[in-house]
Amino acid sequence: MSTVSFVRTENCNPDTLKAAIKESLDLIGFNFNRNADKIVIKPNMCYYYHPSTGEVTDPLFVAALIDVFRENFARTSEIFVVESDASAMKCKHAFKMLEYDKMAKEKDVNLVNLTEKKCRIIDARIGRSLFTFHIPELFYEADLVVNVPKLKYMHGVKITCALKNFYGCNAYPQKFKYHKVLDEAIVFINKQIKTDLVVVDGLVAHGKYAKQLNLVMSCDNPLVADIAASKLMGISTRSVKQITVASRDGVWDSTFSPVGDFSYFKQAFPKKVLKDDLRAMAASAYLRIFREK
Repeated sequence: MSTVSFVRTENCNPDTLKAAIKESLDLIGFNFNRNADKIVIKPNMCYYYHPSTGEVTDPLFVAALIDVFRENFARTSEIFVVESDASAMKCKHAFKMLEYDKMAKEKDVNLVNLTEKKCRIIDARIGRSLFTFHIPELFYEADLVVNVPKLKYMHGVKITCALKNFYGCNAYPQKFKYHKVLDEAIVFINKQIKTDLVVVDGLVAHGKYAKQLNLVMSCDNPLVADIAASKLMGISTRSVKQITVASRDGVWDSTFSPVGDFSYFKQAFPKKVLKDDLRAMAASAYLRIFREK
């Protein structure tokens, strides 16, 4: 059984945020007495959104996490903050627009576009089709792989948290090619890369609307992170296909024990209700009919 911590930070002041992240890691018993010469951090930089939207991992959050690592691991650890190009997003623009380039320079870390790095080419049959995945060698060389996702609803896959964030670890840029088997592709990629730690940026969460939630959530298991996130967001785990696929494969333990302020965040998250989903379904149906005319 994995432990999942839920910690409130009073504000986004760097020292306050750093203390909240450290508390979150302490609550799950994270071991700082491990080798961490090479650390890879994968935030969510899915598009050119401002962090205030709750759509992307805030570079302030990643900066505070880097400070925690630097203060508790050897200061000589080499740290990589990574993302890959996507169908509608290019890292060279996202790094600048989201100010990750500025953060990387200030913290003296490597900012990496995975699409430009050496990869292992892995073929996999999903359903009746053969797909090719590009998994960067950097993940296999790392001593510590850290998943830093967001907490948000997402059309098609219900939620985005740890499992979906690692979809961006596939360095192949034309990611729309996997959309017809998206949930299975998400799980496949997570099986190729061992996640050592999940630290969720819940400073701003995107539910029915964007809300300042001031949550730091940590665990050592991406499936458990998604299960805990689903419960917090009011979504049945049985309705989230990536969770059911990952649970069926049995690669990760799917049980967890919450510590910290889980009840507070479960109540505070801006949940959608049934009428919101019905409204979205009606709008989608209308648009399909309109396009067909």
